[in-house]
Amino acid sequence: MSLSSLSFDTKPRFALGGPFNRRHPPLHHPRNSLSYSAKRQAISASLSVAADSTATESIPRIESLSQVSGVLGCQWGDEGKGKLVDILAQHFDIVARCQGGANAGHTIYNSEGKKFALHLVPSGILNEDTTCVIGNGVVVHLPGLFKEIDGLESNGVSCKGRILVSDRAHLLFDFHQEVDGLRESELAKSFIGTTKRGIGPCYSSKVIRNGIRVGDLRHMDTLPQKLDLLLADAAARFPGFKYTPEMLREEVEAYKRYAERLEPYITDTVHFMNEAISNKKKVLVEGGQATMLDIDFGTYPFVTSSSPSAGGICTGLGIAPRAVGDLIGVVKAYTTRVGSGPFPTENLGTGGDLLRLAGQEFGTTTGRPRRCGWLDLVALKFSCQINGFASLNLTKLDVLSDLNEIQLGVAYKKSDGTRVDSFPGDLRLLEELEVEYETLPGWNSDISSIRNYADLPKAAQQYVERIEELVGVPIHYIGIGPGRDALIYK
Repeated sequence: MSLSSLSFDTKPRFALGGPFNRRHPPLHHPRNSLSYSAKRQAISASLSVAADSTATESIPRIESLSQVSGVLGCQWGDEGKGKLVDILAQHFDIVARCQGGANAGHTIYNSEGKKFALHLVPSGILNEDTTCVIGNGVVVHLPGLFKEIDGLESNGVSCKGRILVSDRAHLLFDFHQEVDGLRESELAKSFIGTTKRGIGPCYSSKVIRNGIRVGDLRHMDTLPQKLDLLLADAAARFPGFKYTPEMLREEVEAYKRYAERLEPYITDTVHFMNEAISNKKKVLVEGGQATMLDIDFGTYPFVTSSSPSAGGICTGLGIAPRAVGDLIGVVKAYTTRVGSGPFPTENLGTGGDLLRLAGQEFGTTTGRPRRCGWLDLVALKFSCQINGFASLNLTKLDVLSDLNEIQLGVAYKKSDGTRVDSFPGDLRLLEELEVEYETLPGWNSDISSIRNYADLPKAAQQYVERIEELVGVPIHYIGIGPGRDALIYK
C-alpha cells in the first residue's frame, strides 16, 4: 500500500489546556527504520572533512554573507541550527547567542566526527579562531556553563579567552529550575511542557525587576540581600518551595566561588559587539529555540520566554537593526516539536513513529521524544515573513529517503472550506482548522553521500524546489546527514 491510498485526517483536535489527539494513518516505509537510522549513524561516523570540490563550492556562498549575519529557527526548534553555525563559524570572527538559556540544545560534530552537545556555549566554539559571546538577552546557569566548559576542555577544545559573558545577562539559579517544575505541576492538564531548566521563572524575575545579573557578582556585599528577596518571593508564591536560612548561606557561598571563576569571562558585550562591528569584524548570531516558540509570535502560551525571532538579535546583543544583514532560516524537511501546544501537521500514528526513529528525534537537552509530522508551509511562510530570511537551510532531507510519497501541508481551511491565509494567533481558530496537503513523489534512494545538488534524484529536487516556490525564499543549504560535510550548497 502506498501513501496515495491513505486518507489523512487533517483536522487538528486539541484541548486548549491539554495534549493533542490528532490522528494520521501510518506512512508506508518499505525498509526497517531502525536499520536505516543505524545506517545513517554509521555513514556520519565515517565522515570527516568535506570533499575539496564541495568546500570550494561553499566558499563563494558563505563569503557573500553580510558582515552581521544570523541563523534562526523557522519551526518549533530542533531544526539543526548548530550544525550550520559550526560550518559558517569558520568564516566569522564572532559567534554570539542573543537569547534563551540551557533549554537550547545544539548537536554538532568536529572534523573527526566526534559529537558535542552544547546548551549555553555558542556552536562556534569548535573553531579555534572564533570568539563566542553570550549576550545580555541570555539567561545563564553558571553550574551548567562551567560543566559545559569543563567538558569541552577535557575533549581538547580550548575555551580560555574565547568565551565572553555579558555583565547584563541574568543569572539562572537552581531554585528557578525547582520553581519551573512546581509551576508545571500547578498547571496540571494545561502544562506548557517546558524543559524544566528554569528559563521561564528566570525571565519572570528579569521582567518583574528583581532578577540578579552577571555584573552583580562583582558586588558580593549586596548579593545576599538580592538573593534573599528572590528566594523569599518563590517561597511566598509556591507552598511546595521550602526556603531556609541555610539554603541562602549555601547559595551565597557557592556563588562566591562561581564569581571568582567567572570573572575572566565577564565583559561589557554591548561595547564589545559594537566595537567589533565598527572594526569590520564578521559576526554570526546563533538563535536558540525558534520562531514558532517566540513569546510574541509563537503558539502562545505554549512558547518559550524570549524572542528567538529576528527582533531578539538587537535587544539580546545591543546592536542596531541597521547592522543586521543576511538571516538564514533553518527548517527541517518535515516538522517536529516537543512539549504541549498546537501542531497542525502532526502525525500521531505509525508514520510519526517512523519519522522519529529515522530522524533520531529525541531532544538534545531532555532526551524527550519529539512529536513528528509533515512540513507545514503555512507556519514556514509566517516565519519567513517575520524574520525576512535571505535564504533557508533545509535539514534532514535524507530522513525522507525511504518514503514512496511525501506530503506538504500547503494551506489551512476552516470547516466550511474558507482558507486561512496566515498562521493564526487564536488557538480556538487553530482547533477548527483542517490542513490541505499536496502529495509529491518520493525518491526511494539513499542520498546521504551526495554532495552536489544536480546529483540529487529528480524527485528530491522537485521537493526542494516546490518548497522554494510556495514559500518564496531560496534554499541555499541542504542537510543530508549530521556530519560537517553532509551539506549540499545550492
